[in-house]
Amino acid sequence: MSTWSEFFLITATALVLLAVIQAITFAVGHRIGRYNVVDVSWGLGFVAVAAAAAVLGSGDASRRFLLLALVTVWGLRLTWHMYRKSLGKGEDPRYTEMLERAGGNAVGTVVRKIFVTQGAAQWFVSLPIQVSAVLGPTRGVGTVVLWVGVAAWVIGLSFEAIGDLQLRRFKSDPANRGRVMDRGLWAWTRHPNYFGDATVWWGVWLIAASVWPGVVTVASPAIMTYFLVYATGARLLEQSMSERPGYPEYQQRTSYFVPRPPRSRDPGR
Repeated sequence: MSTWSEFFLITATALVLLAVIQAITFAVGHRIGRYNVVDVSWGLGFVAVAAAAAVLGSGDASRRFLLLALVTVWGLRLTWHMYRKSLGKGEDPRYTEMLERAGGNAVGTVVRKIFVTQGAAQWFVSLPIQVSAVLGPTRGVGTVVLWVGVAAWVIGLSFEAIGDLQLRRFKSDPANRGRVMDRGLWAWTRHPNYFGDATVWWGVWLIAASVWPGVVTVASPAIMTYFLVYATGARLLEQSMSERPGYPEYQQRTSYFVPRPPRSRDPGR
């Protein structure tokens, strides 16, 4: 089988797996009456694609299974976090607003606006994993690029996991009710989890880019970053948070996305 025939087999398998995962997730969401359950299956979809790529690909085995390990750790952690976050809660306001703008929550609208879109995004963002699975070994300067990618993944996962843990502990303290989280990583960026997520996927891309033509999949982390910053992530959250007491002041002293030291709380300094 040629390299690109193998790639088409992997990408077709990925599409089927993602379609099945999204169909099951829709059925669960329809039954419980809230579609934010799609966030729980987000990480699982990438794990499924990485597993298919590792098993079906005949490219460099060490890189295939490295990516499988990294994506599995990231995906399962995120799945567990989103499950705990949404358990016992109502619908995510982002999805409510999205469906209202689209004309209601008819089944066709829900499937198209949420589940098809989510599945397509998973497929596109995971292209570096799919392409890498059919490519030869990493050599020379590519080895440096690969390890820079691993380092970026570690930094990204750390921001995600630590930021989520800090926020969960902050919210669990009744004394913090109504207050804005501005401690730990949240003092350096208003969205450490989204920054971490973007960094994880730039790391995955660098690993794929360590051998030609993996570099051509650069649109995948770029699109992921765009969605996290402008489309469905930080921007929408900022819209809902901006009305909370203390949040405008938090915005003035804390970086929007890329971490940097916080500005002084004293406007006169």
